[in-house]
This record gives sequence, C-alpha cells and structure tokens, in this order.
Amino acid sequence: MTITQLYYVLAVAENQNFTKAAEKCFVTQPTLSMQIQKLEDQLDVQIFDRSKKPIELTEVGKKIVTQARNIVNESYRIQDIVDQQKGFIGGEFKLGIIPTVMPTLLPMFLKNFIKKHPKVKLKIEELTTEEIITRIKDGHLDAAIAATPLEDESIKERVLYFEPFVSYIPKGHRLHSNKKIEVSDLDINDMLLLEDGHCFRDGVINLCKIFKNHSDDQFQLESGSIETLIKLSNEGLGMTLLPYLHTLDINEKEKANLHYFNEPSPAREVSIIYHKSELKMQIIEALQDVISGIIRGAIAFQNVKIISPLPKK
Repeated sequence: MTITQLYYVLAVAENQNFTKAAEKCFVTQPTLSMQIQKLEDQLDVQIFDRSKKPIELTEVGKKIVTQARNIVNESYRIQDIVDQQKGFIGGEFKLGIIPTVMPTLLPMFLKNFIKKHPKVKLKIEELTTEEIITRIKDGHLDAAIAATPLEDESIKERVLYFEPFVSYIPKGHRLHSNKKIEVSDLDINDMLLLEDGHCFRDGVINLCKIFKNHSDDQFQLESGSIETLIKLSNEGLGMTLLPYLHTLDINEKEKANLHYFNEPSPAREVSIIYHKSELKMQIIEALQDVISGIIRGAIAFQNVKIISPLPKK
C-alpha cells in the first residue's frame, strides 16, 4: 500500500470518474486504474462499484476513503515539519472567505500580507460556510475566514475579531427617529434579508428570535448582496442589518440611516478556521497576525454579545 495509491483513491472518490481523476492527478487513466486495482487486490475488497454511473463507493470503500484522507493529510505533515524547522513561510495556500466578509476584509489585509510574505501563493475563493466546511474536511481548502462558532469537532477556530451588527433604517421607517436601537425593537417581518445560505442571514434571524419577533412565513424580499439590501431599503421596502465593516464605505447620505444598538451590541465572531490536522500552521499564523494587526484599528467596539451563525430550528 502506498500514499500515491491512497491519493488516487481520493481523487476517484471525489470525481466519481477514473478519467477525470487521472487528469487531476496528472497521470494517465491506465496508470491510475492499475494502481487502484493493485490496492483492491492487496486488500481483497472492492473500493468502487464500477457498475454504477457515476462510479460509487462501496460500503467498505467509504470507510477506506475516510481513513485514506487521514493518512494522506498526515503525510503532508512531514513537509510541514521541514518548513517549520527552516522557518519557511511559502507555497500554495487555498483560502475560502464567506461572501459577507470577502468585500470588506480582503482589501484591508491582502496587499500587506503579499508584501510581508511574498513566497506564499494565495488562492482565494468566495464560498458559503457550508461549502467551506465541506472543502476543509475534503482537503480542498487549507483554511477559511468565516463567522463562528461552528461547533464542528473536525474544525479548529482562531478568533480574528468581533464585528457588531448595525441597523440601516431609511426615512419613513417606524424606527428611523430612534437614536439607538434595542434588539427588542426588531421585527423580522419588516426586515430585508440575505438569501438562504448566508450565515449572516442566520445570525439576523437568531437575533430576532431572542425576542420571538419571527414569523415562519416566507420572507418576501431577499437578496444575494448587502449592497442590494441597502438599495431596497432606500426605496422604503424595509430596514436591514449590516456588518460594521460594510458601513465604513457607504456614502455620507446613507450614513444618516445608520443606527447603532445599545450595548452590549449584537455582533458576529469572525475567525480563521482550519482542519484539526493543523497543516500549514505557519501560514495560518501569519494570516492571523496580519489580519489582527490591521483590524484593531478599524473596530473599536468592546462590549458586544456574540450571535451564533448556526441556523436555529
């Protein structure tokens, strides 16, 4: 049994196709098929059910893939040990960022990080929290920046900052004249929300559930972007809640519609998250150091109440 054979098994399990897996592994399809067949012969089991289209894992194959992923990840640790011993911070690093953090945080730290660590080749993707968790577990992301806590035993979290929620309330709304907002003032039924799949949406719903101002009816107005929520709100279609960093770039006219909460301000916890195997920790720590240093000057709030991003049933 070899690490290469296990790597090929993981590739086929992911792509459900021998040809596509071979392309991803940069080998010929006969070479990949032969190595997997050798492994199956040695173990005297069928890992894949080749009669199915697309190819499926057998029951024992599912267990083998779980263990293979652990073994392959551990094999990568050897290079990690060498890199850390040499003090080397470089190589490819795949980072996921949730949509409500990407447009505000990335411009703040990316240039500084590249300048400080030029040998790191960052590959950054905008992904939902659900996609991030799946890709971290599958080994397709080295780390991610997401709202936490996620309460997942296979994922570790390092808090970067706490970002308060800010109310965006247009003129004519029942709360526009209020200088400060209480959580109990919120009514989910006149609030504009992000589309399903955004953890910030779940945080807003959880916040409203604290005072049970929540209806099980479908919300009439939802959007995929915070910028669209602001525009809809400006049209008098309801209020919305914004992450604090998003409020720094809106124009002066729109800033008149910002209303802060009485303390403790509801807030989300934003963390860098990674697999419990702790691979490429030197790059993760470098990211944490750069981001934490920059964010301290942008968010001065201290007295906050963290709202969970986990959907409540």
